Amino acid sequence: MNTQIDVAIVGAGPVGLLLAIELKLGGADVLVLERLAAPDRAIKAPSIGPVGAEALQRRGMGPALTEAEARSFAAMGQAGAEMRARLIRSRGHFALLPLRSNAEPERRMYWVDQPAIEAVLIERASALGIEIRRGCAVTDLEQRDTDVTVGWTSVAGPDRLTCSWLVGCDGGRSTVRKLAGFGFSGAPPSLTMYQAILDLDHPERLPRGVSRLPGGVVINGPRPRRLGLHDFSGPPADREAPVTRDEIEGALRRISGADVRVTAIEEANRWSDVTRLADTYRRDRVLVAGDAAHVHSPLGGQGLSLGLADAANLGWKLAAVIRGDKSAGFLDSYTAERRPVAEAVLANTLAQVALMRTDDRSNALREVFATLMQLDDVNDRVDGMMSGLAMRYDLDSDRAEVGSLAADRPLGAGTSLYSQMADGAGILLDATSDGRVAALAAGTARLRCLALDAPRSLLIRPDGCIAWSADGNETDGLADALERWFSR
Repeated sequence: MNTQIDVAIVGAGPVGLLLAIELKLGGADVLVLERLAAPDRAIKAPSIGPVGAEALQRRGMGPALTEAEARSFAAMGQAGAEMRARLIRSRGHFALLPLRSNAEPERRMYWVDQPAIEAVLIERASALGIEIRRGCAVTDLEQRDTDVTVGWTSVAGPDRLTCSWLVGCDGGRSTVRKLAGFGFSGAPPSLTMYQAILDLDHPERLPRGVSRLPGGVVINGPRPRRLGLHDFSGPPADREAPVTRDEIEGALRRISGADVRVTAIEEANRWSDVTRLADTYRRDRVLVAGDAAHVHSPLGGQGLSLGLADAANLGWKLAAVIRGDKSAGFLDSYTAERRPVAEAVLANTLAQVALMRTDDRSNALREVFATLMQLDDVNDRVDGMMSGLAMRYDLDSDRAEVGSLAADRPLGAGTSLYSQMADGAGILLDATSDGRVAALAAGTARLRCLALDAPRSLLIRPDGCIAWSADGNETDGLADALERWFSR
């Protein structure tokens, strides 16, 4: 049956789900198609960085995120309480070199794994009435001037629909990206990484924590029975083959040198450091986001937040085009803003692999870099890069905060910035003494104006990006910013 909708999203992972939520809040009719018959429970990202967490918090999912983190720690008993005290203060690492920056400590990572993140997003999507059709494997698409037809197969047989826009959020081996003809070039894989939940005959023979050894890296914990391995001997022979007990045991013994054997595996998967980036994020009426647009090694845990920020950036813009507030050319800002961010993440993950290798040249490079990391300015710079909080879109402004993502802040009367953004509206914080900023913005659609007792007025886009700022009673540039980002 061929039906017509505004947007079809392929992929019901975190990126596809958040994008669907953003579009629905923006007034678009959206359908999510997912190949898997049920949510993926495989071990993936163990945490979510501040930029990804804030994308959820801006849409009212902050309490659910906090509750999910509390459940994660509680499930580990006393070990979880100790881990919570340590990790909530953690700023992560760069190539296993710890970061110690104290900049904006409230903007932190959350120790919530990817399945739990998906559960939070599914609950929010369900509350909004978003349909997710599972067990649907996309087989073809045809793009025309005004719409796209997408076909898929399921247990019910072949089906298809016509949509005004199609977005691929279907992972690193994206069917949508391939069918639409996006370029996807980069660096080939050089190593193999594993994550596993398993039992060992002599777990005491492995050191706890992170150990960088001549053959690679062993990450033992912090969750019980959870083991990570970085095997520098080469890329996987067959990326798609099931991970076996013998494979994990062989890599573990080779890297650690310990006389240990794997007695049981509950779950295991593998990755590589293959690094690729789409040539553009939009080809006419087909767009890509998340791993469909960029893949890289999981070092530093940046991938989930990177994809969620893609969804946050794209969703409100595509909704504005669908409503008729903006022309299709408005979507060019999606690639212009998000692709350079991904390019920087891909570069830092390649650099981390180079710093983690254990040959003489890499060891020398690591020593030099570790020394530099003792300098506060260097540590802060790397911390901002890894957390994503130093990201700044180029919005043609010389004001440092313009182009950056706004942190949550109290606004008085028991409310906060993020709580005011839960419905997907933009925010104008008017700090002028006579309300002239709000008066200038009168009639702007989907913009909430709030008086603020502060030295600076701010215009904040629905994705949290600060699009304009001014001191005192100034309004210079506000009319242009409103015209650029909102409907007048």
